[in-house]
Amino acid sequence: MTKGPEGQIKKIMNGFAKHKYICSEQLATAVYLATKLEKPILVEGPPGVGKTELANTASLFYKKSLLRLQCYEGLDESKSLYEWRYGKQLLYTQILKEQMQEVLGGAKGLKNSLNRLLKFEDIFFSEEFLESRPLLQALTSEKGSVLLIDEVDKSDEEFEALLLEILSEFQVSIPELGVRKAKVKPLVILTSNNSREIGDALKRRCLHLYIPFPDVKLERKILEARVPEINASLRNQLVSYVQSIRTLDLKKLPAISETIDWAKTLILLNAKELDPQLAKDTLNVLLKYQQDIEIVTKEIPGFISSAAG
Repeated sequence: MTKGPEGQIKKIMNGFAKHKYICSEQLATAVYLATKLEKPILVEGPPGVGKTELANTASLFYKKSLLRLQCYEGLDESKSLYEWRYGKQLLYTQILKEQMQEVLGGAKGLKNSLNRLLKFEDIFFSEEFLESRPLLQALTSEKGSVLLIDEVDKSDEEFEALLLEILSEFQVSIPELGVRKAKVKPLVILTSNNSREIGDALKRRCLHLYIPFPDVKLERKILEARVPEINASLRNQLVSYVQSIRTLDLKKLPAISETIDWAKTLILLNAKELDPQLAKDTLNVLLKYQQDIEIVTKEIPGFISSAAG
């Protein structure tokens, strides 16, 4: 039985590995602390290093539903928190209009009619007409959930302000209904590609985790878990080659997601080992910009030789 923090952290590492997510002890510690301290995790790092996949794996490990909110410029509360079902409200208004005589039946005079109206239970702004979005769904989940707020750096500062109450108190104020507080606090994971600086107020409410490009040892383990059919020799060459590319000054360095895609590509092409022509022909799987491809193409013979050694 795993007891104490060290045992629980090890359990997270092993549990994530069963779902093919190989994580460092630092990452597993952040997940453990987030669950115990009931604080969100702000995960930063370059694209493709496993930030979004962390939330997917956490939902599998903890056996909780995953709620994902993809951030973008202009995102507001109607798309992230809630909005009213205006069509149904309009229909309700029409029905109410037709039933008004029944509501006021027997009333004598203006004052009596007004009293009747005040006693009438109006459901125009009620749960029946509320359309919950991911943030509110996470707060009202009966069994708890994993809430992924993906690429929060792409949203506006106004959206950050909207998150403050939710992430600090795990509650939200709906003017028409009052405060809705989480029954079971969700595990919240925010990701950022550092396209803009996240505000201090939001950062203070979160545990911080930075996921860098993996080192040689970790990348080999990740590749072994994600693409087990690749032979050990080709896997080692592939990782060494990608690690060499990351030493160059490129517009976008290949991340672990590109390494995995390239490994699958080489298997599809029945490759047994790396050779210069194969590396050149498949370079577009690793790199996304032509100027980067041109830079790396010149270095292919040296990188292949180094990987083989």
